[in-house]
Amino acid sequence: MILAFIKFNKGLMKFPMRWKLWLMLLVVVNMVIPFFYLSHLEARIALATIMVSMMLMTMITRFSGFTRLLGLGHVFWFPMLYFFWTRLSQIPASNFFGTWIRALMILNAVSLIIDVADVTRYLAGNREETVQGF
Repeated sequence: MILAFIKFNKGLMKFPMRWKLWLMLLVVVNMVIPFFYLSHLEARIALATIMVSMMLMTMITRFSGFTRLLGLGHVFWFPMLYFFWTRLSQIPASNFFGTWIRALMILNAVSLIIDVADVTRYLAGNREETVQGF
């Protein structure tokens, strides 16, 4: 499993710069900022969800390589976003916590759109590794 984790991270590092910046933004929003709000259930859920996603993407890498199927790794973002959506009326947008929740929801929703497109392409037969040369 450690080799799959290494391959997954090597694949991320082979991405073009624009995708690395996008991934870094997702990491900050999903993994860094939640540490400032651990007293909030939403922050703990965000952290747990990204950790499960990373483990799932490592397993996908082990079995299918660094392919478009990795989009399945964010499958747990759907219920997380739904849960956050149901609580949004209770979270004021006027403070940084509320702004963070809304930013997380928007960025993760955009990511899920990309993921759905990637998984669809994988299922349609586009199964080659998305980055080469590791």
